[in-house]
Amino acid sequence: MVKKKTRVIAIIPARGGSKSIPRKNIKRLGGFPLIAYSIAAARNTKSVDRVIVTTDDDEIAGIAKKFGAEVPFKRPPQLADDTARDLPVFQHALDWLAKNERSHPEIIVQLRPTSPLRPPGCVERAVNLILKTPDTDSIRSVTHAGQNPYKMWRIVNGQLESLLQTAFHEPYNMPRQELPSTYWQTGHIDVIRTRVIRAKKSMSGDIILPYFVDTPYVLDLDTPEQWEYAEYVLRRKNLDIVRPVQPHSLSLDRIKLFVSDFDGVMTDNTVYLSQDGKETVACSREDGMGLSLLQKKGIPFVVLSTEKNPVVARRCEKLCIPCYQGISEKSKALSEIASEYRVGFQEILFLGNDINDLKALRKAGIAVAPADAHPQVLAEASIVLQKKGGKGAVRELCDLILNTKGA
Repeated sequence: MVKKKTRVIAIIPARGGSKSIPRKNIKRLGGFPLIAYSIAAARNTKSVDRVIVTTDDDEIAGIAKKFGAEVPFKRPPQLADDTARDLPVFQHALDWLAKNERSHPEIIVQLRPTSPLRPPGCVERAVNLILKTPDTDSIRSVTHAGQNPYKMWRIVNGQLESLLQTAFHEPYNMPRQELPSTYWQTGHIDVIRTRVIRAKKSMSGDIILPYFVDTPYVLDLDTPEQWEYAEYVLRRKNLDIVRPVQPHSLSLDRIKLFVSDFDGVMTDNTVYLSQDGKETVACSREDGMGLSLLQKKGIPFVVLSTEKNPVVARRCEKLCIPCYQGISEKSKALSEIASEYRVGFQEILFLGNDINDLKALRKAGIAVAPADAHPQVLAEASIVLQKKGGKGAVRELCDLILNTKGA
């Protein structure tokens, strides 16, 4: 007898009227609309059957579809204002699915866009946890609380009063080591049995199991300052997270010339200085292989660099690729290269990582950035790669071009 598969649907709530950060759910973070991170986390989970976005906003709906989510219905305006709670939003989604599709999922996964930094496998592990514990109502992601509520206060009639009424004598004066451990809900993931939403009219129920998220991944985007820090984390912290994949609606097969910066793209942007003053850099061998495959298929590759150090030319000589270095105006040089190769700007792909690449990126038909590029570059890029500069970004793009062209 074949065991019946439990129906699991991921629902991502994304209203259009955010106030603290306008248009937050589709604002670009690390080169991608914020909502794309939650969509990617759901789509990368084998146990999730469908990924649905509930929104009141047509633009959010369009972007969600572009990144692979379904938007089968539009959320009513009364469920999308500042006071809207999760429960009626999810009740509406379940009612619509039941009425219009006769669909009755057993488990709902809620993925809030404002907690985008999810470790790989996060959703799968949380879903498996509820599947293995039939009596559990829900799973909620938590982390160790940064501040202990036993030491928190409220003000009553102008006077401080302990927030928690406990058996401890003056817990606010006790060493933290003697107080119970406390946990903060992170917003990364909630897994809820549909019967809890339906019968108990709750988003959590009574039996709630924790899913622990390591502190470095905990980030809730509610203020511009938090957003700025998130950009920093994506660029500088070596966190293994589920990143979105750029939809390939752009036609890479029209590309006739591949132009790339050197530092921060073909290198990891690190310079090694010897005691005699010579500079060396680290390059990826897999990038070299990718470029070799590209050349064999007749797709020209050119390096356009501001750097004057001979190491740029030496690397390009070894790879047998043309090199233009010591270039201060990359946009102007790109025009000259386009004329030399007899291609239009729309037929040029430019790969860059820093603000001195911006004008060239804007001029090229397709602008591409490695994963650790400057935030302004990530915001301009049509495609943001999964890999970092000097760590296989060029190879990733070579493979993408070759696969698109069927080479």
